[in-house]
Amino acid sequence: MNGNRFGRLFQVTTFGESHGKAMGCTVSGCPAGLELSEEDIQTDLDRRKPGQSMISTSRGEPDDVTINSGIQDGYTTGTPIGMVIQNKDARSGKYEPFITAPRPSHGDFTYSAKFGTRNWGGGGRSSARETVNWVAAGAIAKKLLSLEGIELKAHVNQIGDVESPEVSFEEMLEHAEENDVRCAHPETAAAMQERIETYQNEGDSIGGSVYFEARGVPAGLGAPRFDSLSARLGQAMMAVPAATAFEFGLGREAREWTGKERNDDWEFSEDGDPTPVENDHGGIQGGISSGEPIYGELTLHAPTSIPKEQQTADWETGELIEDAQVIGRHDPVLPPRGVPVVEAMLALTLVDFVLLSGRLNPDRVDDQPGNYDTDYHPSNPRNE
Repeated sequence: MNGNRFGRLFQVTTFGESHGKAMGCTVSGCPAGLELSEEDIQTDLDRRKPGQSMISTSRGEPDDVTINSGIQDGYTTGTPIGMVIQNKDARSGKYEPFITAPRPSHGDFTYSAKFGTRNWGGGGRSSARETVNWVAAGAIAKKLLSLEGIELKAHVNQIGDVESPEVSFEEMLEHAEENDVRCAHPETAAAMQERIETYQNEGDSIGGSVYFEARGVPAGLGAPRFDSLSARLGQAMMAVPAATAFEFGLGREAREWTGKERNDDWEFSEDGDPTPVENDHGGIQGGISSGEPIYGELTLHAPTSIPKEQQTADWETGELIEDAQVIGRHDPVLPPRGVPVVEAMLALTLVDFVLLSGRLNPDRVDDQPGNYDTDYHPSNPRNE
């Protein structure tokens, strides 16, 4: 099975199934000398984990991370970082009716059609639980980006037809984590919560979207054509489970704008450098970062696991089942827990380009090649 690795220099390879023994990932390409602890990673994992509120799945997973390699005395060594998150609360019995009768709009049939078998418990490898690995790796990427002054944040900007007005980056930082919906506009968050609960009480679900933004991104990240920043970012975002649309800058609205309206005029900054007057291009021009904030949006469809009766077909018995119900512990909406996932994929994309551009030394964060007597090198206890 291919497709389990992301990145060129900063590479993340993941493993695990929803109801398997554990989830995990290996991060290759993290420079040495980065101060890193399990607590640094746990912070973001706690934002993604289930059971946070009444509008998320009640599955009781602590999602505690264990770092098994790549760290010495609290610093990265430059070798692969291996992380494992144990599955503690898997209950596969309720998935047995769908072993040969695929759930509507899930990956059940397509996985079976491709491989001739599948891990059916909780959706196996196709489950969104696998994103726990992305968030763990993304936490490391975020810490590396902070060394270059790059900061990023996301928030839920729409649930169903309830849409948040535009909010500033500072408002996202201040308010996005204050409510269960993770919307940075408190009044809209309350309306979103009410809308989610309505669908939840009806045994249904609802879709929405996540807005993301990155500040401090330098000009010159990315490459033309197939390795453009927008292309790679699109790949990263569209890998998120339930993603149906990705856009940056004006996005879909650009179809309604003339060239004159959309084009960003140039002026000189206080430092004398050319700088765009506005940022309708979303921080990316010609597939390369312009130095302006990168922003965009990811749309996530409604969760497909719902208790309402649906129809499926059991290929083993030839029976058409008209009253199939997906009974279990499922989210009625995805964007609130999707916020840290979107942030992780944004961070993983950006850090890869930062390393590829040479702004960060791929070997070590102190950028002192040949120097072996460093502050983060372990000491010989016999010399004390």
